[in-house]
Amino acid sequence: MSKTGRPNHRRRNREGRRFSSDQHIVVDSIQRPTPDLRKLARAVITIAMEETARSAKDAHPIDADQTEGGRS
Repeated sequence: MSKTGRPNHRRRNREGRRFSSDQHIVVDSIQRPTPDLRKLARAVITIAMEETARSAKDAHPIDADQTEGGRS
């Protein structure tokens, strides 16, 4: 909201995109005295979640019979 109390139509769209769940985490190989552990942890968690979802999807493929309750 602006100083006059009116909402800014452009800012509303920007703020909504900031909290999107489709964020990509980019890790660059830059030598630093202390690594950014928070960023690295987020990257590792994201990779682990994607691998878990992928393996669960491969282990339990959805069949057409299962979606209809097994009826013919």
